[in-house]
Amino acid sequence: MTRIRELDALRGFAVCGIMLVNTWQHTREPDVPLNGVDLVVQNLFQSRFYPIFSALFGISFLLFLRGNSRWALLSRLFWLYCIGLGQGLFYEGEVLTDYAFWGAVVLLPASFLPGGWAQLALGVAGLVAAQLAKGGGAWLIPGLLLVGMGLWRLRPPRSWLLPGFAVSAAATLLLTWAAGGAFRWHLYSAAALAGALAYALGLLLVLRPGLSAVLEPLGRMALTNYVTGTAVIVLALPLLKADPTRWAVVGLAAVTVAVQAAGSRWWLARFRYGPLEWVWRCLTWFRRVPNRLESGRDHNRPLPDPGLT
Repeated sequence: MTRIRELDALRGFAVCGIMLVNTWQHTREPDVPLNGVDLVVQNLFQSRFYPIFSALFGISFLLFLRGNSRWALLSRLFWLYCIGLGQGLFYEGEVLTDYAFWGAVVLLPASFLPGGWAQLALGVAGLVAAQLAKGGGAWLIPGLLLVGMGLWRLRPPRSWLLPGFAVSAAATLLLTWAAGGAFRWHLYSAAALAGALAYALGLLLVLRPGLSAVLEPLGRMALTNYVTGTAVIVLALPLLKADPTRWAVVGLAAVTVAVQAAGSRWWLARFRYGPLEWVWRCLTWFRRVPNRLESGRDHNRPLPDPGLT
C-alpha cells in the first residue's frame, strides 16, 4: 500500500482546525456579544476546514477504487454511516453520516463518468446551488466531494499553487470585508470556501519534512482523532462554558491536538492503522485485518511516495 504523504498532511491540518472550530461552536452562546477570541475563530477558522476534509474524502474515494470494487466501497460507506450513528449518541453535530450518505448518492455514480471535468463542473454547480438555495453549510458537502474527485483526476500542475494561493487569499479578504458587521451569511460562506482553498494551497507551499512529520500521523488517524476529539469536547463542556473569555476553548483544542499528534505518531510506529481505522477496515471486509507491525521492515507497512505531481 502506498500513501500520499501530502494528502495525509492536509488531512491532519484539517483535523487540527476542525477540533478548534468544533470546540468553539459548542460553547458559543448566540445571544452573547462576540469577544476577541470569538471574532478570530469566526473570521479565520470557522467553516474553513471541513471543505478541505470534504475534498480529501472525494479523493480518498478514488484512491480506494484503485484496487477495490464498488461493492467493497459501499460496504465501507455503510459502516462509516454506522460509526457516525454511534458518534451521534453522544455528540450533537456529527457529520460522518453525511459523508457516507453523499458518498453513496453522489460520488458513486460520478465515479463512472470519464475524465475529471464532468465531476469538477458538477461539483462547482453543486456549491453554487447550495450557496444560493441553502446559504452553504452542510449542503456544500456533496459539491466539495465532487470537486475533490474532479481535481484528483485532472491533477493540476504544482506551478498553479502560488497563483492559486494568491487569488484565493485575496478573494478571502475581499469577501470577508464584504460580509461586514451585518454578517451576510452567503458572503461569509463564500469567504470561508475561498479561505479553505487558500489554507490548503498555502500549506502545500510551505510543507516541509518537519511539519509534515507532525501532520501526517494526525491525518492517517483522522477518524480516530475526530471521534476522540468530539468526546473530549463533550466531557469538557461544563468547564468550557464557565469561561466567558473563550481562552479555555483555545487551550483545550491545542492540548488535545498536541496529545493526538504524539499519540498518533507513537501508535503508527507500532500499528498499520489507527484504532477506529482498523475497526472500520475489519467491518468493511468482514474479517480480522492484521494491524500490528512485526518489524521496521514489515512488507505491509504503508510506504511514502514522492508526493503530489
